[in-house]
Amino acid sequence: MRPDIPLDQSPRPVRLVVLAGPTAVGKGAVAAWIRKHRPDVWLSVSATTRPPRPGEVDGRHYHFLSDEEFSRRVADGEFLEWARVHGRNRYGTLRAPVERVHAAGTPALLEIDLQGARQVRQTMPEALFVFLAPPSWQELVRRLVGRGTEDEAEREARLSTARVEISSASEFDVVIVNEDVQQASEELVSLMGAASTMAPQTPDSGSSQAIRSECSQPQAMQDETAPVQSPSA
Repeated sequence: MRPDIPLDQSPRPVRLVVLAGPTAVGKGAVAAWIRKHRPDVWLSVSATTRPPRPGEVDGRHYHFLSDEEFSRRVADGEFLEWARVHGRNRYGTLRAPVERVHAAGTPALLEIDLQGARQVRQTMPEALFVFLAPPSWQELVRRLVGRGTEDEAEREARLSTARVEISSASEFDVVIVNEDVQQASEELVSLMGAASTMAPQTPDSGSSQAIRSECSQPQAMQDETAPVQSPSA
């Protein structure tokens, strides 16, 4: 924090923080770290039509819904945002829990995709929008291939979407590069704390935090249009 910037001591509501980023960047890992180490932060649980992955628990990692149930909730206006992601499954954020927690002044985090973040910006522009970026395109590919939860066709679909998502980083208020889950998580939490006590500030360029507040793409992502080469086993 730059010492020449005075803090706004007047009471301010806790801002809703929206976290988005490309596939396999580690959004889930960051959310899991915050859930474990910062119980004072409320994390929204998204709904999805995709089947659970090994170890995922309904109601904790996602609300797993059938296509029919998801469609019914869309028709009833129960979603704050929703989208079909990677051309396959639908994901969404239920409106009521978010509005209730936000109104109560509880620090809240929404971990969603790019389409969802754009929808939330239209309805809740006061939120702080944070983009989680990988250190490089090749590292993103390595993480996606390494987790082994998608077949080749789905990997290619996710990487195609990732190129679009990375090119949209400038739409966000803050960019955090996820080189280390704990560091990225702590940076995100520090922003949530700052948002509740002071006006948004641009971190000093000499700060040790790897936050790119100017929202330019990380230099390492400049090669994201290069051909995808899966790392060797």
